[in-house]
Parts: sequence; structure tokens; C-alpha cells
Amino acid sequence: MTARYRARLLAPFLHAGFRALAIVGVSAAASAAMQRPTPSTETLASEPAVRSALDFIRVNEPEVLNEQARLCEIAAPPFAERLRAGAYRAAFERLGLQNVRIDAVGNVIGDRPGRAAGPRVVMSAHLDTVFPEGTNVKTTRSGSTIAGPGISDDCRGLAVVLGVIRALNEARIETAGSVTFVGTVGEEGLGDLRGVKHLVGAELQGRIDRFVSIDGAGLSITHIGVGSRRYRVAFKGPGGHSFGDFGIANPVHALGRAIARIAALEVPHDPKTTFNVGRVGGGTSVNSIAAEAWMEIDMRSSDKASLTDVDRRVMEALDRALAEENARWGNKGRLTLEKKLVGDRPPGSTPASAAIVRTALDVSRSLGLNSALEEGSTDANFPMSLGIQAITIDGGGSGAGSHSLSERFDSTESWKGTARALLLTVALAR
Repeated sequence: MTARYRARLLAPFLHAGFRALAIVGVSAAASAAMQRPTPSTETLASEPAVRSALDFIRVNEPEVLNEQARLCEIAAPPFAERLRAGAYRAAFERLGLQNVRIDAVGNVIGDRPGRAAGPRVVMSAHLDTVFPEGTNVKTTRSGSTIAGPGISDDCRGLAVVLGVIRALNEARIETAGSVTFVGTVGEEGLGDLRGVKHLVGAELQGRIDRFVSIDGAGLSITHIGVGSRRYRVAFKGPGGHSFGDFGIANPVHALGRAIARIAALEVPHDPKTTFNVGRVGGGTSVNSIAAEAWMEIDMRSSDKASLTDVDRRVMEALDRALAEENARWGNKGRLTLEKKLVGDRPPGSTPASAAIVRTALDVSRSLGLNSALEEGSTDANFPMSLGIQAITIDGGGSGAGSHSLSERFDSTESWKGTARALLLTVALAR
């Protein structure tokens, strides 16, 4: 979930009055339907077929955990999710989804038709991990804990999606609207949400009424999308010998000037706005003036104006660092600066008063779960930014060490996460 940042919101926000939500790319009928109160989830959970599905989920959770570990042991490094996508497609086919396919960018998609075409609900999880090719992805178990890179983020979400499909099938639940299940690519790192951007903007453009991403462990609900902009920046010059060519502009020194300026920036605390120089590199040896020095910069905020402002000031800091380094040496060995935008994840939000958020909270309460509303950076950002009702939910259990080789998932009562996802799927497809 790409360095997901979370912050608990004040309780009064949960009780804010219902506000109109602009629906972009959604049918007028679906938009009107979304403004109506959802059916009581308590009543829904007591329906025989739904009750049967929930009972099945509790019994079937060990198989969900097995699937979680199995998928986790299929490597899915950034931009190379093909093997895991193939396994996920095969799972969709075994479970009887229709029109199962891998789209142009690598998303795995399968449909479960309802009595009518709409509303169309998308339930998704992401296939990719942050771990590079060659990482040992073998999982280990100790008691209720499964350990392995990506076991929570997002092998848990992938397994919950499959658990929901299996429970719907076992209980022979026919939803009113259709449900499309998806395994997306490119959610992590420099993937720049390429999977969900293609899904929402091309593959299913204008045909998504409600979007749910299942991502990671826990029981929270993310309804505010933290946007980010990421740059790879390079200072370039002729380079030379550290002694013989001393007196020419130095890309590494310019990089240092830029980092110092960026580090001194003041940013808002509310809305929380951040910046980070995450990676640096360049040079050939200790006794060489580098021909190139580069860095990667990440900026984040849930507020579009604040994100735009910090972006502008970081760009100004880079330009000033370039000018200072060139001026320092009288433009000898003059440097150039390249700025490449490598990530543009839009901020967005679904109001706490929106039907999808109220339904998710109702579902949690009906199962005796305490779910906090949070903000984060997930696949839901993109549909949120288009005005589509979208949220991200956790997949149950608890996790630790996300994005590390020691990542762990504790499956204690993790079936509750699968049960919530099932009940939410049925409720939203009504």
C-alpha cells in the first residue's frame, strides 16, 4: 500500500450531515441510487443465504490463509507481476467467474453477474509488492503468525477477495447488481497506480458505481486518499579529476545544496503535508568530480492545493541550487538539471456521509467490529479523485513489518476481515 500513512479522524466527523457527492462517469440512475439509504446490514446479515455465507467464512478461514501464503510465494516484484497474475487468473477461473481476463496493463479481472447489470461494484486487491526481483519470498508459520515479504501487503487482500467469491458461491448468493473482482498491478512504489488508472480510466470507464480496495491487515476504513508526487532529479556536468579539474561545477555539490534547501522547507501540519528525499546516487570514485548526481523525491498531502504548493517550492529549491553551484565556479563546467515526474497519485476523498462509507461502518458494527476512519495512499485514490464512491478496507487480522523482509501477519480472528468484506460486497451490490 505504498508507505501508507494513517491518521485517525475525530469522532464528530463520523456524524457529519450528508453532503451531495459529485459522481463523475457514473450513470444518473446509479448516482441517484447511491444517495438513498442502504438496506439495514443487520437485516441483511440475518438472511439465510448471507448467514450461511458468513458461517462458511469462519470455517473456511484456514483455506484463505493457505491461499494467502501460496500467493505470497509467487514473486510479484515491481513491474513484473506476471507470474502472480497468472495464478490469480487461474483462481478466478476455478471459482467460476465470467469473462476472466488479463487486461492491457496486467490487471486480472473477473465478473460475477447479478440479477441486473448495476450497480456495478468493484472489489479489488493489488498483486505487486515493493520487493525487487530475486527476493526470497518463502513464507514461514509459527502458531497464528505467517511471515514473509508481502504477506499482509497485499497477499492478505488477494486472499480475502478469493474467500469472498468462494463464500458467495457456497451460499449461492445472487446479488442484485454485478460484482467485478480485480487483482491490480502497479499499486506500490513507482508503479504509480498504473493498474487502477487503466481499470477505471479505460477498461471499465464509466461503468463503476462503487469501488472497494482490500489492502493489508486490520479493520480500518480509508476514505481519504493521500496524494503524492514523485520526481527523479539529476544534476549533470562534464565531470573530471578531483585535483586536476578542481574549480568546475560539481553535480554532487549541487545535489547537496538542493537537499539542504528542501530540508529547510516549512509545510502545513493540517492538512498534513510532507516531503522526503528517499534515494540518492551518482559519481564514479572518491577522487572524481561526478558527471551526474541524482535523487528521488516524494511529496504527499490529502489536499490538492497543499500538494501543488510544496511541489512548486521543491522545484524552486532545485533551480536555486543549480544556479548557486554554477555561480560558485563562474559557470566553469556548467551544470544542467533534469526533472522527471515518476509518480502522480492524485489526492481524493469520499465523504464520511457517503453511502459507501456509512454502509462500511454499518457492516463493521453489525459484526461487532470497531472500525476507524482513516486516510491513506491506496488504489482507491484514483476513483476517489474522479468522484466515484471509493474506499479501502483492511483485510482483518493484524500485521507488522510492512514493506520489510520480516513482514508478519497474525491470523487471530482474521476471519472477521473476510466476513466484513463479504457482507460489504452483498450490501453494496444492492
